[in-house]
Amino acid sequence: MGRKKQLDTSPYFCPYEDCTNYGKVGPDNQIIGAGRYGKQQTQMLECKVCQRRFSARRGTPLFDLKSDERVFYDVIACLAEGNGIRATARIKGVDKDTVAAWLDKASQHVEAVSRYLMIHLHFEAVQLDEFWSFVKKRKRGVPLSSA
Repeated sequence: MGRKKQLDTSPYFCPYEDCTNYGKVGPDNQIIGAGRYGKQQTQMLECKVCQRRFSARRGTPLFDLKSDERVFYDVIACLAEGNGIRATARIKGVDKDTVAAWLDKASQHVEAVSRYLMIHLHFEAVQLDEFWSFVKKRKRGVPLSSA
């Protein structure tokens, strides 16, 4: 039997404000892997200081996501390409209300979503600017095309 795969927990921190380990990131953050959960086999983490567990997706746009994360990012990428909510729903085979909810979720995590789109989907800065302008207009209540 081989060695267990080591999980890099340095980017994570304890999310519980009453813990003395709260907000500490880096190699000395005392966070360990604590199994997986759900259909997507999402990583669970545990703070060794307060002994509480939490999802590795906590504080990200993927938290509480029931679908595959690739579908989520494909939908966001489709919107970033300039497609409307209804068009994106048809293209990706997702309900329009789900697309709208995911867009709202993505807008609450601008930095993480932008980084993903640039690194994994090779978006240019101009495409990101257009996308976030689209999101901003939608939040102000400007009607979206139903194309």
